[in-house]
Amino acid sequence: MTEALHKALKAVSPIGTEHEYSINDRNGRPLAISDRIIERIAGRVDHEVHFGGILVSKELQKHAIELIPARPGSLSFLESNLYQGLCELYRATNYDYGFMGLGMHPLLRLEETAYWDHDEQEYYQAYDRLFDIKQHGWLNIQALQINIPYADNEELIAMFNKIRSLIPYLVAVSASSPMVEGKLTPYMDNRLVYYRKNQAAIPDICHDILPEKLQKVDDYVQINRRIYRQLKRCEASILCREWVNSRGVIVRFTRKCLEIKAIDEQECLHSDMAFSAFLLALLRSELSLEEDESALLEMLEKAMRRGVAGMRPELEKLFIAAERSATAEEMRYLPLIAKRIEQGSLAEIMADKLKNETNGRIEPIMQQMQWCLKENRPYSAEPGRCG
Repeated sequence: MTEALHKALKAVSPIGTEHEYSINDRNGRPLAISDRIIERIAGRVDHEVHFGGILVSKELQKHAIELIPARPGSLSFLESNLYQGLCELYRATNYDYGFMGLGMHPLLRLEETAYWDHDEQEYYQAYDRLFDIKQHGWLNIQALQINIPYADNEELIAMFNKIRSLIPYLVAVSASSPMVEGKLTPYMDNRLVYYRKNQAAIPDICHDILPEKLQKVDDYVQINRRIYRQLKRCEASILCREWVNSRGVIVRFTRKCLEIKAIDEQECLHSDMAFSAFLLALLRSELSLEEDESALLEMLEKAMRRGVAGMRPELEKLFIAAERSATAEEMRYLPLIAKRIEQGSLAEIMADKLKNETNGRIEPIMQQMQWCLKENRPYSAEPGRCG
């Protein structure tokens, strides 16, 4: 491990997370009412409001809502703060809705949702004109975003390159989107299948999810400038912002952090924090990782298609490395990751239950997933259990 990376993660600075959940009726159908929920809890329609000690924010798709902690912090603080806010949200909406994680809503048809139609329309109209956002890669994706601060350029480069090499493994173990419009597909991570082609008219924006290896910060700056030039040629200068870069990890210079975007949303906050712990411990570990772009892209394809089953031996080795470098707090979360590596990603568990327990019916599994979020209990591969 480089001295810069050791310095950055020896005592990890407070991190931030962002959590995207679908809004559903009592039958598990998506409801495109995020604006009505925000108005109900805040007394006004706004894109982001303070509520229950957290931030509640709109998403592009109106059937989803985002929860953001009050401030960066430790994993246990983030879990406690967010869960308290989530419970307040349930109470404020009189338990009328079932909120649910997962990387995609497994039943949603595109005509059942819409994009946010209040403020910030100019951005969405530009995206729609260039890419047509009425597709699953825009209107049906839910990610766990992890924001890790860096102190200086040396730390930025060291962490960025290591996260880049970890992306296939993170995707494999966190896959939670095996269904599209009620049907199982050959992929365990359909969110990324759609996400990687949602801006195909300008491929540089997503770059097949995997970012380029950086030698210096200016390498990244030049990538963004190249994207901006292409957007300007399309008369979309309004999108020339650092957040337009859609790779699996991006640099947020304005926040002085790295934002990881490759991880599917999980079924509860505890699971989200377990994946955050796994990532932090791996960043601190002594690992020799693949760096070749074509090899990483091949691994990423395998991870999206098969989940843990495609790379279980490799993940077992990574877990041992994570255990050796984890802090005491991270160790409390890692058993969930061990279970996922043993039993398969959430997507693999769901697919198995659909084939062998529910006769292809997703609704019972969705009910359990909503219960897991509400109670903050991880889903179990054992029949009829959460936690």
